[in-house]
Amino acid sequence: MKKILLVDDEVALTRMTKLVLERTGKYEVLTENNGSKAVAAVRKFRPDIIFLDIMMPEMSGDVIAQELREDKELADIPIVFLTAIVSRTETKTLGSVIGGNQFLAKPVKADDMLKVIEELT
Repeated sequence: MKKILLVDDEVALTRMTKLVLERTGKYEVLTENNGSKAVAAVRKFRPDIIFLDIMMPEMSGDVIAQELREDKELADIPIVFLTAIVSRTETKTLGSVIGGNQFLAKPVKADDMLKVIEELT
């Protein structure tokens, strides 16, 4: 079973996404709604992939990603940014990579998440 960490300050989004992913029977999902606790959650949970909101109040996703990349034990875990800054239309024209990390535009469709999980894990 693949382990997924979902870090987003929107509690409703993380709850719904967790339910959808776990219903497949293929994934164990841990959610974290406080960006400042994300790195500790990664160390403890050891996910196969991380979905990470970019804009969060306590610690932004880009700072979290940087911290993870600087840790030799965590640096290879794929990170997929979640963002409302870029629309799905822009994703199609601009590509879907920010700073070397793939991203999904919000609102995120379950099918898009499942596709990325299969591609990156």
